[in-house]
Amino acid sequence: MNPKFQNALKRIPQSTPPIWFMRQAGRYHQHYQKLRKENSFIDLCKKPKLAAEVALGPIEEFDFDVSILFSDLLFPLEAMGFGLRYDPGPKLDWHLATLDDLKKLDTSARALEQLAFQKEACQETRKLLPSDKSFIGFVGGPWTLFSYAVAGGHEANTVKKHLALFKPFCELLMPLLKKNIQLQLDGGVETVMVLDTSAGELSPLVYREYVLPWIADLANSFPGKLGYYTKHTNHDHLEKVFALKNLAGFGVDHRWDLKNLFPKTHGILQGNFDQQLLFLEKNEFEKAFHAWLEPFKQMSAAERAGWVCGVGHGILPATPEANVKSFVKLVREAFGD
Repeated sequence: MNPKFQNALKRIPQSTPPIWFMRQAGRYHQHYQKLRKENSFIDLCKKPKLAAEVALGPIEEFDFDVSILFSDLLFPLEAMGFGLRYDPGPKLDWHLATLDDLKKLDTSARALEQLAFQKEACQETRKLLPSDKSFIGFVGGPWTLFSYAVAGGHEANTVKKHLALFKPFCELLMPLLKKNIQLQLDGGVETVMVLDTSAGELSPLVYREYVLPWIADLANSFPGKLGYYTKHTNHDHLEKVFALKNLAGFGVDHRWDLKNLFPKTHGILQGNFDQQLLFLEKNEFEKAFHAWLEPFKQMSAAERAGWVCGVGHGILPATPEANVKSFVKLVREAFGD
């Protein structure tokens, strides 16, 4: 386990924050690209030793403090009977449109068996990781999985037309999603991030009415073990989420000013440098990065306790690796590590 990440979970003040990027093992990285040339994306996820090798790559290359399971958030939908292929992006074989469609979904023990590879991937990854690195898992958030089940992605207009399906869909999804989370915890992850990347497409009112109860249910089912991340949300969406004391912490995109969130949250607060600024030329990147970092430097260690330093959303394909290395180096230099 990484001491800095554990301190962040407990809000113990420390000079230097742990560093973790979402999608840090992905397409920007030459290590991933090499493995991808030799293997399908499905194999990289579903063959545990390969998944572990992918996850290890950015730890060795960039010395991040935290590693994350290499997988995909759509596998629970595949297990429920939607089918799944990558061509090159994810494609389901069919989509929800009516209440009768819910009868097609498999919620039996067979569905969980199809996710067993994730536990093995967690175990293999933990074996490969240095002992001083933390390891987390992830699942898709309820609204995000619903968005894919209905529209195959973030097609908000299509998804909102089927709002009446959300509750009965979640009643079928949640038992499997909870078992999926437990499977990853049993495999050795310390925390599981619930990635609800589509939730910001909803108005705050609809979010609070439809999504919040399911997030609260997950938090109460795994006290202190789940983090929650959304993008395109604002304070009106998340005020009551921040009050869920059983959550292990939160992640937000680059649209938030983190320094104002520390007093309103608990556990980890992950983020949130604008990932697109990593494409700047070296000098311009460092200038933008120092400007972003300065407010954190002005805070005391106690005021920014819980911070997990990273990008606002996932690191993008073709991001210059040199700037990723600079990011890690500059954070540790700025705080005296």
